[in-house]
Amino acid sequence: MDRIYNPVYAGVPDSHLVSLAQRGDNEAFGELIERHTAMAKRMAYSVLRDETNAEDEVQNAFWKAYEHIGQFQQDAKFSTWLSRIVVNECLMRLRKDRRVRLTYLDDGLDGEETVTLDLPDLAPTPESAVAKTQVGAVLREEIRKIPTLLRDVFILREMQELPMQEVAGKLGITVAAAKSRLLRARLELRARLDRHCGRQGAATLTA
Repeated sequence: MDRIYNPVYAGVPDSHLVSLAQRGDNEAFGELIERHTAMAKRMAYSVLRDETNAEDEVQNAFWKAYEHIGQFQQDAKFSTWLSRIVVNECLMRLRKDRRVRLTYLDDGLDGEETVTLDLPDLAPTPESAVAKTQVGAVLREEIRKIPTLLRDVFILREMQELPMQEVAGKLGITVAAAKSRLLRARLELRARLDRHCGRQGAATLTA
């Protein structure tokens, strides 16, 4: 197993790990994910019936759980809360996969006038262009500081947009290990942006 989390958390209750994670302890959050990965995968597969899609949505659910851990109220079990996120991600995947209707903007219905749509001008303003350049510089610098073990998989997947199977092949590791490293790379980058810009991360750079 591609694991680097602190073994001192092994006997700590989920509720305490959640409290630590809410205070910014990424290793505590990592321990929570390690504990509940098998459950999350089983649940995702029961909804999607496809192992690859299930693993993708589990990763998405983990990332969403990390982003919203501060909102978790401990009147329920962490496993229950995580399960809901996993199921929601899977249901959204199903809805997306089933959305096959195409919209033709230029075609009017029989007996009706063709509707002209006024699309907004999406060209960046000078201010937004400068802000985007600043954010890009910060991101590049923080990505460069991520440990090589994690940075390589992040660049291949998030920047070069390679399939996870190809990422794993290039690195000579299993797909599961590649996904584990990708999640940790995202956590590492988020932590770095939090320290650099505050809890809202890179979004504060454009404020």
